[in-house]
Amino acid sequence: MAYILIPALLILMGLVAYSLIKGIIAFLKTTKIDLETGEGTTATDMQLAQNKAMFARIKYQALAIVVVAILLAVSR
Repeated sequence: MAYILIPALLILMGLVAYSLIKGIIAFLKTTKIDLETGEGTTATDMQLAQNKAMFARIKYQALAIVVVAILLAVSR
């Protein structure tokens, strides 16, 4: 069982990192656009991409926590 769960955990950890980096990049692009235009009140595509990436990160973290809980339950 651990032979399946440990690679799954590693994949989920990679997806968490990927989603986090993708969200941070979208945030930085949004901030740059807001600074250049002087506004900051518009909901751009970058902000929507940022929200989508951060929601994906939360989902992957939750799945990783479930995998860790299963590993702990199996190891006892």
